[in-house]
Amino acid sequence: MPVTAALIAVSVVVAMVSNLGHDKNVLTWLTLSDLRHYDGTIASGWLALQQGQLWRVVTPIFIHFGIIHILFNMLWLKDLGGLIEARWSWRTLIILVLVSAILSNVSQFIIDWDFKHGLRTANALSGGMSGVVFALLGYVWMRGRLDPTSGVRLNQGVVLMMLAWLVLCMSGMMGSVANTAHAVGLLVGVLSGAWSALAVRARLRVSTTDEP
Repeated sequence: MPVTAALIAVSVVVAMVSNLGHDKNVLTWLTLSDLRHYDGTIASGWLALQQGQLWRVVTPIFIHFGIIHILFNMLWLKDLGGLIEARWSWRTLIILVLVSAILSNVSQFIIDWDFKHGLRTANALSGGMSGVVFALLGYVWMRGRLDPTSGVRLNQGVVLMMLAWLVLCMSGMMGSVANTAHAVGLLVGVLSGAWSALAVRARLRVSTTDEP
Protein backbone atom coordinates (compact mmCIF):
# COMPACT_ATOMS: atom_id res chain seq x y z
CA MET A 1 0.00 0.00 0.00
CA PRO A 2 2.02 2.98 -1.26
CA VAL A 3 0.44 5.82 0.75
CA THR A 4 0.60 3.88 4.01
CA ALA A 5 4.19 2.87 3.30
CA ALA A 6 5.14 6.47 2.48
CA LEU A 7 3.64 7.78 5.73
CA ILE A 8 5.55 5.16 7.72
CA ALA A 9 8.78 5.91 5.84
CA VAL A 10 8.56 9.66 6.45
CA SER A 11 7.82 9.11 10.14
CA VAL A 12 10.82 6.80 10.52
CA VAL A 13 13.15 9.20 8.69
CA VAL A 14 12.00 12.13 10.85
CA ALA A 15 12.48 10.03 13.99
CA MET A 16 16.03 9.21 12.93
CA VAL A 17 16.97 12.73 11.85
CA SER A 18 15.46 14.32 14.97
CA ASN A 19 16.97 11.74 17.33
CA LEU A 20 13.47 10.63 18.36
CA GLY A 21 12.33 14.18 19.05
CA HIS A 22 15.36 15.35 21.01
CA ASP A 23 16.88 17.59 18.32
CA LYS A 24 14.96 20.84 18.55
CA ASN A 25 16.88 22.26 15.57
CA VAL A 26 15.10 19.71 13.39
CA LEU A 27 11.75 19.85 15.18
CA THR A 28 11.44 23.61 14.79
CA TRP A 29 10.80 23.09 11.05
CA LEU A 30 8.07 20.53 11.68
CA THR A 31 6.15 21.80 14.70
CA LEU A 32 3.09 23.98 14.22
CA SER A 33 5.02 26.91 15.69
CA ASP A 34 8.59 27.88 14.86
CA LEU A 35 10.21 27.09 18.22
CA ARG A 36 12.92 29.70 17.66
CA HIS A 37 10.37 32.50 17.80
CA TYR A 38 7.82 30.99 20.16
CA ASP A 39 7.37 32.72 23.52
CA GLY A 40 4.67 30.51 25.01
CA THR A 41 1.69 32.50 23.76
CA ILE A 42 -0.94 31.48 21.22
CA ALA A 43 -0.28 34.68 19.26
CA SER A 44 3.39 33.85 18.71
CA GLY A 45 2.41 30.31 17.76
CA TRP A 46 0.62 31.47 14.62
CA LEU A 47 3.47 33.63 13.28
CA ALA A 48 5.05 30.95 11.08
CA LEU A 49 1.68 30.08 9.55
CA GLN A 50 0.96 33.73 8.89
CA GLN A 51 4.28 33.89 7.03
CA GLY A 52 3.07 31.17 4.64
CA GLN A 53 4.66 28.09 6.26
CA LEU A 54 1.44 26.14 5.87
CA TRP A 55 3.07 22.71 5.94
CA ARG A 56 3.26 23.12 9.72
CA VAL A 57 -0.42 22.26 10.21
CA VAL A 58 0.36 18.75 8.94
CA THR A 59 4.01 17.91 9.72
CA PRO A 60 3.67 17.45 13.53
CA ILE A 61 2.19 14.01 12.77
CA PHE A 62 5.66 12.85 11.70
CA ILE A 63 7.30 13.80 15.03
CA HIS A 64 7.66 11.01 17.60
CA PHE A 65 9.18 11.04 21.07
CA GLY A 66 10.69 7.64 21.79
CA ILE A 67 10.71 4.12 20.37
CA ILE A 68 7.43 3.03 21.96
CA HIS A 69 5.67 6.14 20.65
CA ILE A 70 6.62 5.58 17.03
CA LEU A 71 6.32 1.78 17.17
CA PHE A 72 2.78 1.91 18.56
CA ASN A 73 1.65 4.48 15.99
CA MET A 74 3.30 2.80 13.01
CA LEU A 75 1.79 -0.60 13.79
CA TRP A 76 -1.70 0.90 13.92
CA LEU A 77 -1.04 2.99 10.84
CA LYS A 78 0.09 -0.10 8.94
CA ASP A 79 -3.04 -2.05 9.85
CA LEU A 80 -5.71 0.66 9.65
CA GLY A 81 -4.16 2.78 6.88
CA GLY A 82 -3.42 -0.30 4.81
CA LEU A 83 -6.99 -1.55 5.28
CA ILE A 84 -8.54 1.77 4.19
CA GLU A 85 -6.20 2.09 1.22
CA ALA A 86 -6.92 -1.47 0.07
CA ARG A 87 -10.67 -1.57 0.74
CA TRP A 88 -11.62 1.94 -0.37
CA SER A 89 -8.85 3.97 -2.02
CA TRP A 90 -5.60 5.82 -1.52
CA ARG A 91 -7.55 9.05 -2.02
CA THR A 92 -9.79 8.23 0.93
CA LEU A 93 -6.74 7.60 3.09
CA ILE A 94 -5.01 10.82 2.05
CA ILE A 95 -8.11 12.92 2.72
CA LEU A 96 -8.58 11.32 6.14
CA VAL A 97 -4.93 11.83 7.05
CA LEU A 98 -4.85 15.47 5.95
CA VAL A 99 -8.15 16.49 7.55
CA SER A 100 -7.46 14.70 10.83
CA ALA A 101 -3.86 15.95 10.91
CA ILE A 102 -4.82 19.59 10.42
CA LEU A 103 -7.73 19.58 12.87
CA SER A 104 -5.96 17.55 15.57
CA ASN A 105 -2.69 19.50 15.33
CA VAL A 106 -4.37 22.90 15.51
CA SER A 107 -6.69 21.78 18.33
CA GLN A 108 -3.82 20.29 20.32
CA PHE A 109 -1.87 23.53 20.02
CA ILE A 110 -4.80 25.59 21.29
CA ILE A 111 -5.97 23.20 24.02
CA ASP A 112 -3.75 20.79 25.98
CA TRP A 113 -5.48 19.09 28.89
CA ASP A 114 -6.10 16.07 31.07
CA PHE A 115 -8.17 15.48 34.20
CA LYS A 116 -5.15 15.49 36.49
CA HIS A 117 -3.44 18.71 35.38
CA GLY A 118 -6.40 20.61 33.95
CA LEU A 119 -6.37 22.98 30.99
CA ARG A 120 -3.18 24.30 29.43
CA THR A 121 -2.88 26.35 26.25
CA ALA A 122 -0.40 27.01 23.46
CA ASN A 123 1.25 23.58 23.33
CA ALA A 124 3.83 24.13 20.60
CA LEU A 125 6.00 21.08 21.18
CA SER A 126 3.63 18.23 20.39
CA GLY A 127 3.60 15.57 17.73
CA GLY A 128 2.76 12.06 16.71
CA MET A 129 0.56 10.08 14.34
CA SER A 130 -1.89 9.08 17.07
CA GLY A 131 -4.53 11.71 16.19
CA VAL A 132 -4.54 10.32 12.64
CA VAL A 133 -4.59 6.74 13.95
CA PHE A 134 -7.69 7.48 16.03
CA ALA A 135 -9.30 9.02 12.93
CA LEU A 136 -8.57 5.87 10.92
CA LEU A 137 -9.97 3.75 13.75
CA GLY A 138 -13.16 5.80 13.88
CA TYR A 139 -13.59 5.63 10.11
CA VAL A 140 -13.20 1.84 9.87
CA TRP A 141 -15.38 1.36 12.95
CA MET A 142 -18.29 3.35 11.52
CA ARG A 143 -18.00 1.94 8.00
CA GLY A 144 -18.07 -1.56 9.44
CA ARG A 145 -21.13 -0.86 11.59
CA LEU A 146 -23.20 1.25 9.18
CA ASP A 147 -22.14 0.32 5.64
CA PRO A 148 -23.61 -3.04 4.53
CA THR A 149 -21.23 -3.17 1.55
CA SER A 150 -18.01 -2.53 3.50
CA GLY A 151 -17.05 -6.14 4.13
CA VAL A 152 -15.11 -4.87 7.13
CA ARG A 153 -15.89 -5.42 10.78
CA LEU A 154 -13.57 -4.24 13.53
CA ASN A 155 -13.31 -6.55 16.51
CA GLN A 156 -15.22 -4.86 19.33
CA GLY A 157 -12.43 -5.79 21.71
CA VAL A 158 -10.03 -3.68 19.64
CA VAL A 159 -12.42 -0.73 19.68
CA LEU A 160 -12.96 -1.01 23.44
CA MET A 161 -9.20 -1.27 24.04
CA MET A 162 -8.52 1.90 22.04
CA LEU A 163 -11.34 3.78 23.76
CA ALA A 164 -10.03 2.61 27.15
CA TRP A 165 -6.56 3.85 26.19
CA LEU A 166 -8.07 7.20 25.21
CA VAL A 167 -9.76 7.55 28.61
CA LEU A 168 -6.65 6.36 30.48
CA CYS A 169 -4.53 9.00 28.76
CA MET A 170 -7.14 11.65 29.57
CA SER A 171 -6.83 10.72 33.25
CA GLY A 172 -3.30 12.14 33.30
CA MET A 173 -1.82 8.93 34.66
CA MET A 174 0.22 8.33 31.49
CA GLY A 175 2.07 11.64 31.63
CA SER A 176 2.08 14.24 28.88
CA VAL A 177 -0.19 12.93 26.11
CA ALA A 178 -1.85 14.75 23.19
CA ASN A 179 -5.37 14.07 24.45
CA THR A 180 -7.01 16.79 22.37
CA ALA A 181 -5.43 15.42 19.20
CA HIS A 182 -6.68 11.92 20.07
CA ALA A 183 -10.23 13.08 20.75
CA VAL A 184 -10.44 15.33 17.69
CA GLY A 185 -8.96 12.64 15.46
CA LEU A 186 -11.48 10.07 16.68
CA LEU A 187 -14.34 12.52 16.12
CA VAL A 188 -13.14 13.23 12.56
CA GLY A 189 -12.97 9.52 11.81
CA VAL A 190 -16.35 8.67 13.32
CA LEU A 191 -18.11 11.49 11.50
CA SER A 192 -16.36 10.75 8.20
CA GLY A 193 -17.08 7.04 8.43
CA ALA A 194 -20.72 7.57 9.39
CA TRP A 195 -21.25 10.11 6.60
CA SER A 196 -19.66 7.81 4.00
CA ALA A 197 -21.65 4.80 5.21
CA LEU A 198 -24.94 6.68 5.17
CA ALA A 199 -24.18 7.95 1.66
CA VAL A 200 -23.69 4.34 0.51
CA ARG A 201 -26.96 3.27 2.13
CA ALA A 202 -28.79 6.14 0.44
CA ARG A 203 -27.42 5.08 -2.96
CA LEU A 204 -28.50 1.49 -2.30
CA ARG A 205 -32.05 2.61 -1.46
CA VAL A 206 -32.24 4.66 -4.67
CA SER A 207 -30.91 1.74 -6.69
CA THR A 208 -33.47 -0.63 -5.17
CA THR A 209 -36.32 1.84 -5.78
CA ASP A 210 -35.32 2.30 -9.43
CA GLU A 211 -35.45 -1.42 -10.21
CA PRO A 212 -38.29 -2.29 -12.68
